[in-house]
Amino acid sequence: MKSTRLQRSVRATILGLSVNVVLAIVKLLAGIFGRSYALIADAIESMADAAGSIIVWRAVVVAEKPADKEHPYGHGKAETIAAAAVSVMLLGAALLIVIRSVQEIQTPRHAPAPYTLLVLLGVVLIKEGLFRIVGRIGEEVESGAVKADAWHHRSDAITSAAAALGISIALVGGDRYRSADDWAAMFAAVIIAFNGLWLLRPALDELMDAAPKEDIVGLARSIALQVNGVKGVEKCFARKMGYKYWLDMHIEVDGALTVAVAHELSHTVKDAIRGKLPRVHDVTIHIEPFPSSSKGSQPAWNE
Repeated sequence: MKSTRLQRSVRATILGLSVNVVLAIVKLLAGIFGRSYALIADAIESMADAAGSIIVWRAVVVAEKPADKEHPYGHGKAETIAAAAVSVMLLGAALLIVIRSVQEIQTPRHAPAPYTLLVLLGVVLIKEGLFRIVGRIGEEVESGAVKADAWHHRSDAITSAAAALGISIALVGGDRYRSADDWAAMFAAVIIAFNGLWLLRPALDELMDAAPKEDIVGLARSIALQVNGVKGVEKCFARKMGYKYWLDMHIEVDGALTVAVAHELSHTVKDAIRGKLPRVHDVTIHIEPFPSSSKGSQPAWNE
């Protein structure tokens, strides 16, 4: 599963990187020679996409490295850091586009060339298709970094669609509407910024060890309670690192159990949880005496 997940994540990011580099060059040249800042802004977005894909590519590779002395919990949060970095890059690209759009609106210039519209329509189709491919892979391998990269592609498609609309208005409306594609670039920047914030929040939650949205705690509790000898689950906390979860669980057992037997029981609980929930990497279990435990003979919980 690990190698397959890594391979699929890397293939998705390299595909996005390759497409972004080609589209960035095409849009930049078309924007410069076609006198369309909306298209140049779109090229900036594609450059940010390419940089984001490189970050995600390296992050998914680092995240799969095994734990070591310096990183006893593994390297899974490399994906989370990458997702946050890509989100911040989206916000930065949006701000840059807004600044340049305001400057272009205040500067009289010629209307964009008609062929820039055809370039943008082609970009919309390519980027939307790329969003669906990479997004599906991100959902299947449950990688926040890959999903953030997919939304980078969707943002680029939105930018291109807005630019196409602005150029269409500028071409049809004549001199009075020459700045329409600049306004379209600003509108696209707002959408890009919104997507950046939307992607940044879950990444920050994971970096802060917020409780996972998935019901991993409820499932782990249920599995633990099914183990013979576990009388209750006092506490259970989970934190997510990349694709995997780490759990801290307090289980209640008969207070008459010896240390050796309680230790064996804790391993039985851990094995049961990891066996039924493959994404749980480790479970740290603390033993608590059950309040109503009998002080009599030790029960044969594992019979």
